Formats: sequence, structure tokens, C-alpha cells
Amino acid sequence: MSSPDPGQYAPRREVRKPTRRRHTVRNALLVAAALVLVVLVVVGIYVASIATAFNDKRQTVDAGIATQAAVDDGALNVLLLGSDSRGEGMDTAENKGEDGERSDTMMLVHVPEDRQDVYVMSLVRDLWVEIPGEGERKINAALGLGGYPLVTATVENLVGVNVDHLAVIDFEGFNGLTEAVGGVQVCNPNTFSSGQINPSYFPQGEILLQGADALRYVRERKAFMGGDFERVANQQRFVSAMVDQVLTVDTLANPQKLTDVINAIVPFITVDEGLDAATIAGYGLQLNGIRSRDIHTFTVPHGSPTEGPGGASIVEQDEEAMAELRRALQDDQLDEYLSGGTEEGQDGPDGGATPSGKATSPAPSAEPSSAPATTGTDEPGATGGPGTSDAPTPGDGGTGTPGGTSAEPVVPVNPCVGS
Repeated sequence: MSSPDPGQYAPRREVRKPTRRRHTVRNALLVAAALVLVVLVVVGIYVASIATAFNDKRQTVDAGIATQAAVDDGALNVLLLGSDSRGEGMDTAENKGEDGERSDTMMLVHVPEDRQDVYVMSLVRDLWVEIPGEGERKINAALGLGGYPLVTATVENLVGVNVDHLAVIDFEGFNGLTEAVGGVQVCNPNTFSSGQINPSYFPQGEILLQGADALRYVRERKAFMGGDFERVANQQRFVSAMVDQVLTVDTLANPQKLTDVINAIVPFITVDEGLDAATIAGYGLQLNGIRSRDIHTFTVPHGSPTEGPGGASIVEQDEEAMAELRRALQDDQLDEYLSGGTEEGQDGPDGGATPSGKATSPAPSAEPSSAPATTGTDEPGATGGPGTSDAPTPGDGGTGTPGGTSAEPVVPVNPCVGS
């Protein structure tokens, strides 16, 4: 379907400067974040060659955002979407956008005016919001209802600040990225399996994720009682580990490896027309001092899942907490917002309280899940091994499972508890 006229949606709201307040929410991260953050940071270091490659290979889309030069002063807000043009692993038709594209993940990157930190806020895809011109719906319905301009307008209406740029990452680029960095080492707190055909098995403890296995790890949710909440936690673990690996001295000092990383992901990124090579290079130079410790993640304030119209599962907003978040974004004071005292939890299905601070990864569970490992179905058809590229699937008699040679699930002696 054709993109609607951006002017049909609500005007971009004026930013006001109210009193600063504090609030705490639990950290969560959607995997699209690191893919673009790595591009931004790395491009700033090797501007000449890599920025040109970005310009040559990028795809653009009308996002309902006025084309503008790089923001030299003031805060920067970039809306990131993860999509699956293949249509695999999606639940409902409402996720479907133009040309069969489906919205799977959504998050907002906020870079303060001083450019000393990067804040990544995940937006729960079942969050119940006001979609301009459409009434109250799940936030992930915006793409199918009105394309990227409506997604942009919906997020602006929710968070109270303007979106400066849009980037959409297709998950097909995910495999190449993990292979370009040589796989990602992750501490997995709970044993689980994913996939119907040649399922991948992920034992508890340190595991190497690469290619199809990595994609399954960050997308699986049906194997968990907590569903999407536990998937988000796994995404955070993976992305934190990947950012740590990409921003190591060995990688940053290796132009060829950096080029491989960029070439692996850029063909699968679609951006607004204003996000060209020069703009990317400018942002990268502003952020070239950023390292993984400076990337802080959290999720939009929300309540527990509940039943919505027609019996659908929805996640309602925490209106009071959302008001505080809007003020923090408008004041460019997310550091104070995240450093406040512990309040009622916002990120778990049980609504438990937790401080978030500025942690970039969640602590793994001290004990394995009490529920037996199950096989999910979010990403059928992958051919990777169980948690590592050379590990066996259960029952094949291989030897790649950490901690032993049995095809049966083996819990590692040291499952990285407390790491």
C-alpha cells in the first residue's frame, strides 16, 4: 500500500520544560539497537571509507520526518524498528506493513546534548497506545495501518519528543553480522530449545551464538513462561555482549574487520532520507568516545499483560510513570530519571520491583528455570546447532554441548552465576 501523507497525522508537539523528576524502570533491550549503534559509533572512527559504503548501499523510506542536517546541539532521538520481510515468527496480520513487511521490534535511542551517553528505550510491542487517526490499538499495529509516517507519529505522541531519524533493520542481516564478529559469547541463565525443524538447544552457562542460532536465541519467546518479557531479557544479554565484542581494541584496530561488520548489516538497513553518509559520519564523530559502558537500556513504563478488546492480550501503560518519562525526555535528564529510588516494577509479568540504574545487561538467574526446557516455534527452519554453530541438536550424538559429550542437556559446572 502507498505511504500516507505525513501531514494527515497530529502535528509534532512542542517540547516544554517542566520540573525534573526521577523514576526507575527495569532494563530491557531489543536487538535492533546494537545493530545501528555499532554502525554509528564505528563509522565515526573510519569515516572516509565506511561512510561512503553506507551511502552506496543504504535504502531510504518516507518516514514523515523533515529532512535535516545533523543535529549539532540539543538531544537526538532515533527510532529503530526491527522487521522481518520473510514474515517468519510473526503472530498476527496487524504486524504486517508495506510490501509484506512486518514490525517485530521497536525502540527509541536518545542521545543527550552532551553526547556522553546513549539511552536505549524498548517499546513493548503489545503496548496499548493512542494511534493518531485510528484510536487505541497495540503500538505495533501502526506500521500496518499507515506505514512509517504513522509509526513515527505514534511514537512521538507517546513519548512527547520529536523523532529526528528512523532506521529499520531487517533480521535477514542478523546472521551476517554475528558471523562477521566471529560469534558472540553470552551467559545464558536458563536452558531452552528453539525451532521445530532441527531445533537449536541452548544450555545454561557460557554459549557461543552465531548465524541462525543467534537469531533464534534473540527471537524465542514461546519457550518461556514469561514470553516476550524473557525474550527481551535475552536480547539485552546478547546485545550487551555483542557491543562489548565489537568495541574491543582488537576490532576497532582492524579496519578489515570493521568493514566486514558494516558490509554485513548496511544492506539490510532502511533509513529516512535525511540519514545519509554525511549525517551518519557527523553523528559517529560526535559519538566516537562512546563505549559499551556508556550505553544504558530500559523499557517504557508499563503494567502487567491483561485482556484487551476481543480477548487479545495487551500491555497497558503506567500513566503516572509515562508522564515522568516524558518530562525526563523533554528536559534531557534521563540520567536522573533512571537513577531514582526503586518503585513498583515495570518490566516483568509479575510487576515486581527492581532498580535499573545504568546497567547494560541483566544479571543471570542464580538457578536454572524450574520449568522444563521446551522447544519454541518463533523461528522455524533455521539450521544452526544448539547454542553454538558447531554444537549438536539433542539426539544427534554430537560433542558440541558445553560440559560433556552427551546429546542430553548438560548444565555447565560454572553457569556464570553472578557475572
